[in-house]
Amino acid sequence: MTKYKIKSGDTVQVIAGDHKGSEGKVVKVLTDKNRAIVEGVNMVKKHTKPSAQNPQGGIVEKEASIHVSNLSLLTAKGETTRVGYRMEDDKKVRFSKKSNEVI
Repeated sequence: MTKYKIKSGDTVQVIAGDHKGSEGKVVKVLTDKNRAIVEGVNMVKKHTKPSAQNPQGGIVEKEASIHVSNLSLLTAKGETTRVGYRMEDDKKVRFSKKSNEVI
C-alpha cells in the first residue's frame, strides 16, 4: 500500500489537467488506483437506468476521480504547499513545508 500525503477532508487545489486552478475538499482517496475524489471538481454526467431507489432514472452529475499527482494541498492561507512529517511530543504530525505550520 502506498502512503499518500493527501487525506480525506483536506482542502486541495488541482495543479494540472483540464480542471487546473480549481479547489475543493477531498471526499475519498482511492489508494488502489492512486486517485482521489474532490468535491465539485471533474464533474461527469452519468446516465442512470430507472431503479427502485431512483424510479425516474435520467442523467446524474457526479464527481469523477482525479490522479493524486495532479493535486496539491492548501495551507490555511490558501497557498499550495508540499507536505512533510515530523515528530512532536512522541506524535507524528504533518506540516506544511512552505509555512512550517502543522496541518
